[in-house]
Amino acid sequence: MTVHTPTLLIQKFSDGDVSALNELFELVYDELHTLAKKQRGRWTGAETLNTVALIHETYLKLWYNQPNKIENRRHFLAIAAKVMRQILINYAEKRSAQKRGGDLTPIDSDSLNLIADDKAARELLEMHETLNRLEKLNKRQANVFECRFFGGMTVEDTAFALDISPATVKRDWQAACNWIYSELNR
Repeated sequence: MTVHTPTLLIQKFSDGDVSALNELFELVYDELHTLAKKQRGRWTGAETLNTVALIHETYLKLWYNQPNKIENRRHFLAIAAKVMRQILINYAEKRSAQKRGGDLTPIDSDSLNLIADDKAARELLEMHETLNRLEKLNKRQANVFECRFFGGMTVEDTAFALDISPATVKRDWQAACNWIYSELNR
């Protein structure tokens, strides 16, 4: 078996070898597991989403909605953080709709329990809406917040994923947190 680097696998994927996405995912699985594990406790200490479930959902979304192009490893990690955010939002929306008795397609109770409780679902949806507003004002700050908060990345991981300096990540993270906090507490 040939050992591949992320760069080689990304090149193979860009050249049309879709199986390279599987190998890339396997290669960075431990990193994604660490990110997903950090994400679990984000909502007032509640286990929002099982780590393995979040990783597997991320894989499935990436497989079925393959990005047109992956520029490099850092770009792949940023894409994965965005996918994790989308997964959490989807589950929060389902939980919220189920609680309201909405006319959405019923989901099984295992899926509903991936978001710990109704309060966590509401907080997640509010955060999502607020982050969407920030993205319109300052896309880089929103990307930093997404990587740090939804992806559970460190300052260094975020700097690597977004190809910016750690100092820029720290500034953008603080600015984004301040803006989001003030928006959520209106």
